[in-house]
Amino acid sequence: MARQQPPPWVHAALLLCLLSLSGAIEIPMDPSIQNELSQPPTITKQSVKDHIVDPRDNILIECEAKGNPAPSFHWTRNSRFFNIAKDPRVSMRRRSGTLVIDFRSGGRPEEYEGEYQCFARNKFGTALSNRIRLQVSKSPLWPKENLDPVVVQEGAPLTLQCNPPPGLPSPVIFWMSSSMEPITQDKRVSQGHNGDLYFSNVMLQDMQTDYSCNARFHFTHTIQQKNAFTLKVLTNNPYNDSSLRNHPDMYSARGVAERTPSFMYPQGTASSQMVLRGMDLLLECIASGVPTPDIAWYKKGGDLPSDKAKFENFNKALRITNVSEEDSGEYFCLASNKMGSIRHTISVRVKAAPYWLDEPKNLILAPGEDGRLVCRANGNPKPTVQWMVNGEPLQSAPPNPNREVAGDTIIFRDTQISSRAVYQCNTSNEHGYLLANAFVSVLDVPPRMLSPRNQLIRVILYNRTRLDCPFFGSPIPTLRWFKNGQGSNLDGGNYHVYENGSLEIKMIRKEDQGIYTCVATNILGKAENQVRLEVKDPTRIYRMPEDQVVKRGTTVQLECRVKHDPSLKLTVSWLKDDEPLYIGNRMKKEDDSLTIFGVAERDQGSYTCIASTELDQDLAKAHLTVLADQATPTNRLAALPKGRPDRPRDLELTDLAERSVRLTWIPGDDNNSPITDYVVQFEEDQFQPGVWHDHSKFPGSVNSAVLQLSPYVNYQFRVIAINEVGSSHPSLPSERYRTSGAPPESNPTDVKGEGTRKNNMEITWTPMNATSAFGPNLRYIVKWRRRETRETWNNVTVWGSRHVVGQTPVYVPYEIRVQAENDFGKGPEPETVIGYSGEDYPRAAPTDVKIRVLNSTAISLQWNRVYPDTVQGQLREYRAYFWRESSLLKNLWVSQKRQQASFPGDRLRGVVSRLFPYSNYKLEMVVVNGRGDGPRSETKEFTTPEGVPSAPRRFRVRQPNLETINLEWDHPEHPNGILIGYTLKYVAFNGTKLGKQIVENFSPNQTKFTMQRADPVSRYRFTLSARTQVGSGEAVTEESPAPPNEATPTAAPPTLPPTPVGATGAVSSTDATATAATTEATTVPTIPSVAPTTIATTTVATTTTTAATTTERPPTTTSGTKIPESAPDSQSIWNVTVLPNSKWANITWKHNFGPGTDFVVEYIDSNHTKKTVPVKAQAQPIQLTDLYPGMTYTLRVYSRDNEGISSTVITFMTSTAYTNNQADIATQGWFIGLMCAIALLVLILLIVCFIKRSRGGKYPVREKKDVPLGPEDPKEEDGSFDYSDEDNKPLQGSQTSLDGTIKQQESDDSLVDYGEGGEGQFNEDGSFIGQYTVKKDKEETEGNESSEATSPVNAIYSLA
Repeated sequence: MARQQPPPWVHAALLLCLLSLSGAIEIPMDPSIQNELSQPPTITKQSVKDHIVDPRDNILIECEAKGNPAPSFHWTRNSRFFNIAKDPRVSMRRRSGTLVIDFRSGGRPEEYEGEYQCFARNKFGTALSNRIRLQVSKSPLWPKENLDPVVVQEGAPLTLQCNPPPGLPSPVIFWMSSSMEPITQDKRVSQGHNGDLYFSNVMLQDMQTDYSCNARFHFTHTIQQKNAFTLKVLTNNPYNDSSLRNHPDMYSARGVAERTPSFMYPQGTASSQMVLRGMDLLLECIASGVPTPDIAWYKKGGDLPSDKAKFENFNKALRITNVSEEDSGEYFCLASNKMGSIRHTISVRVKAAPYWLDEPKNLILAPGEDGRLVCRANGNPKPTVQWMVNGEPLQSAPPNPNREVAGDTIIFRDTQISSRAVYQCNTSNEHGYLLANAFVSVLDVPPRMLSPRNQLIRVILYNRTRLDCPFFGSPIPTLRWFKNGQGSNLDGGNYHVYENGSLEIKMIRKEDQGIYTCVATNILGKAENQVRLEVKDPTRIYRMPEDQVVKRGTTVQLECRVKHDPSLKLTVSWLKDDEPLYIGNRMKKEDDSLTIFGVAERDQGSYTCIASTELDQDLAKAHLTVLADQATPTNRLAALPKGRPDRPRDLELTDLAERSVRLTWIPGDDNNSPITDYVVQFEEDQFQPGVWHDHSKFPGSVNSAVLQLSPYVNYQFRVIAINEVGSSHPSLPSERYRTSGAPPESNPTDVKGEGTRKNNMEITWTPMNATSAFGPNLRYIVKWRRRETRETWNNVTVWGSRHVVGQTPVYVPYEIRVQAENDFGKGPEPETVIGYSGEDYPRAAPTDVKIRVLNSTAISLQWNRVYPDTVQGQLREYRAYFWRESSLLKNLWVSQKRQQASFPGDRLRGVVSRLFPYSNYKLEMVVVNGRGDGPRSETKEFTTPEGVPSAPRRFRVRQPNLETINLEWDHPEHPNGILIGYTLKYVAFNGTKLGKQIVENFSPNQTKFTMQRADPVSRYRFTLSARTQVGSGEAVTEESPAPPNEATPTAAPPTLPPTPVGATGAVSSTDATATAATTEATTVPTIPSVAPTTIATTTVATTTTTAATTTERPPTTTSGTKIPESAPDSQSIWNVTVLPNSKWANITWKHNFGPGTDFVVEYIDSNHTKKTVPVKAQAQPIQLTDLYPGMTYTLRVYSRDNEGISSTVITFMTSTAYTNNQADIATQGWFIGLMCAIALLVLILLIVCFIKRSRGGKYPVREKKDVPLGPEDPKEEDGSFDYSDEDNKPLQGSQTSLDGTIKQQESDDSLVDYGEGGEGQFNEDGSFIGQYTVKKDKEETEGNESSEATSPVNAIYSLA
């Protein structure tokens, strides 16, 4: 009985159901996690599908896979099990499936040709490689033949056929003469793609040489030569005048009759060609005629793809790379000369081997989750899809009730541990196949944290920061944040929690400082991590430098006073004219000012003060004007006030063209500040009359420019001048100029189709402006139709920017096109946009809502999804409405305001947080689409358990006298349960000294406490918290008042002395609030790149370290240190100093060049990217501002006039973007002891070597003999000659030298242009000796090593 096919609506419902399956779990790349989790096999490396091997080498068929446990391997050959153990030549590499077939003991590689497939298996499944077709390369001999001379009339066409022997792979063809000279090719004489040599017309000079076809075979490195053709040209003018070769009337001068073109290849007027998608399409047309015809290429109904098409072989061939379906159609080549033209049409059909639309991916799920594998491919013809599991057809696999196959998709529901397997998808058509492996793995993993523990984050006040907490678990854990280990979950308000678990604090305040704890929880457990957040005061310049006008020779002081966080190291640096300022002997830089003695004209300019810490920076700028002496009238203008330029005038339009015009103007007065730019604006009177738009910008040195214009715009122009003071008033407008019209060259953008009601769709777009209308009466042709239907297009012409389609079904997709049109014609064919009709309210509510209480402030929800057809629109989210019905505490009023929690997308579970503990709640759920809420589900009730209370309110500390301290407080605002008491902790402190902490417990009704002071000098710090049965709640801290005559001590920031090169020191801090920073071993101020606003960064650190790097040359590693060198006698560069930061570095050096010498700083990063910076004379220090944090650079400085004069190479590393305080290994006792032991051992070895050397010794000496090549190296009779690799046997007539090289006789002629870089030579009779050497990267097989290499003498020479 035939099986009945399900109706079409079943397939549609199943397709919609696929969209509702939850996403898979992503396993992090952490090696510790990767190695712990069980994993089915995955193929990681395999040979290509068509594997061609060299018959002289051992055969290698690669197959490698990973998995946990490690997989085992076996192979099939021609679809049958391949027993490796029975064949002594075949072996498998250890811990790999790679096959090695060894022919050292004999055997024919051809015996192993066939189709191979690798299977990788462990207990969780089996993965398959591609079917690898193994073929042995072949280079057959050319058939022997005797060629008679070719007789041809001058001017006639001629084809010399090559017909090379078929090889694997196909050989490379080239033509040469018997004297091994290449045949010159041009428009008249050229080689076709098939290897034949074509003469469009034969000339007498073609008889001066013979023609030999050569075939080079890649794998065997042999060249086969065909016997040479000899030409005999019959002519009416036997005198060969070389001066006529390039004569414009060469043919008539030689008495050759002119004739119209005809095609030599291909024959006839039409042909067809098939090409596969992604390959190169090569079309060829070779024509004869006198004069030689020109070839041109065209495509019917369109243009050639300019980005992919290129012409070859003197325009005789058209190559289109990476062919796609759009490249199919009819192409024709046109051959023409002055006698006429002819054309040939080539019909191109594009087929396609299968290619992926949706390749199946590995699926990792938690027990009970749903998932799917999708294998979707396209091709021409349409490929078929076959599923396999663990290498066996799915139909013959054991049934699995949790698995359902729907064509190119496998659906998994309620997966269990037993569902683990590897699935194969094989999609194929007549042009090829694709095979993909995808495993299904079911994991049960408790939560774990992936980031380092107890990180320190430092951030500037009022900035934004993000605390990261990467985690992993299966099922996917829920993550919550807490501050100081207490209180409710942080989310909302100033906090925002991202899906990846990161907590963003939108604006940092002082009270945000503290310890933040992230807790990840799933059904298997929980994990937590802590981040300590320190809030630092911003760096601000509160007294900025002011603009000053001074006389030459006087002293000027520029103030720059800074306020910054005392725990951060402050660096103040200066720029002059936005370049690093060199502090010479006339300048003095202090912490709060810059003083310039004896001001000169060159000191005039803008000065920028930059105050920076490792977290942020601030800057201020002032301009210094230097007045010249009264006796120097030429410099008085420097003291004149500067102003904005006057407006340009007398605008004139000339060179009026269809799409351009020249605008000329007369500049206005610059008012003592040179004009830097001109801005040309235009106004048009059709779409936006009276509104001026920027057209273009030109340098201040020009007063005339050519403006590019758009069609059908009535232009009017004006010009604005700009100098450093500001912009001028606009000039008076020019006369108007209207360009001619044209059809639109573009269509409107931002086309959308959205429903505003349930039965309509509003199509909108951004209208085109005046410069893109190109003509009068701009309008839009709007087309629409239902998607995936064959119905005709509906269309309407619209003058505005919207059109409403009425009477549409609810939420169905439409194809939409909007095309521009004016009176001159239509615009280009528009793109198709997908829009949707209006949505209606959802018809169903989530069912089977289950609530599980997670803790006192959060619950977990789970529900059944609604059917897709009941959503009636795009499912935006599931939403839970909940409200607090009452508190379990008596007489406590609660707000019953409804709250909501959203769960975007199609989800089955979620978490509701920010609940009040110890309360009764009610909850309802709805489905939400773009229209709104659907019906509400059944109301659910739940109760939250008791939690910890909030902090006591209004905690007050009073000190009426020196003997007692009074404490008072109010009950917590949110008890969150039944209060059982209060806990008070207090400790005495005097400066940095702390006393013993004392703990007091009080009853829940007590709100006062009086303490008798034991020490009248010390102050006290009090910490108070309330308690319930769950534990202590959030604490509040206060300190006792300071005595009236006591000054509050201020901690000074730590200062670090400069550390010499090679010295290493460390400073550790036990104070929880100590500075956490990594400080370079230098106190020289550095100059960072500046931005117009203050920059704040977030730094992660754990301890405080001071690091200096030991330098060594060459190259020299430095981190903010100077490399001391003695000054040489000749011209040199030395003492290069590098002061790096995270993104920049300051460079200085010494030299003994004359004044005015220019230099070049060259630096290379670890990615081998080289950059150079030209440096003018006396411009030190130089700043490199485009560096990357944490990257290693090499640097040198050389003379611009003589690159040979260079400094030594310096290596330095920029600091990381975050300050990460970690203990310095150089300060650890075990490390110092280990270094001492190594130093002692090296000293003993040096002493022993010195004693042995003093006794004398003998060293082996080997002579190298150069043996010339043999006098004869005859060419083989079959016309072939070999050329070998360095790892093959030596050439005939050569001798291997002691160092393994091959000595050969020199040769003046070579096949370098046609081979692979080998060398050739000739015998006395001029015949070719076909052995030449080619370098080839190849893995040497065992046993091929020379026995000579085992001697110690050879070992010494091999190291030389």
